[in-house]
Amino acid sequence: ASAVLYSLLQTAKANDREPYAWLRFVLERLPLAKTVDEIEALLPWNVHDQDLAMNLAASE
Repeated sequence: ASAVLYSLLQTAKANDREPYAWLRFVLERLPLAKTVDEIEALLPWNVHDQDLAMNLAASE
């Protein structure tokens, strides 16, 4: 489990995403994803910085 989490965080970093913001974004939306396309949209290279910023701002 630790290796999976570490791999996800490193992938986010490699795609210039802030790891905490991206992981929080994904964990909030993953239960709602019903198709492969919806899941693929959550990958770090498909998520935009604006989406992450709005998600963090909304949670404050």
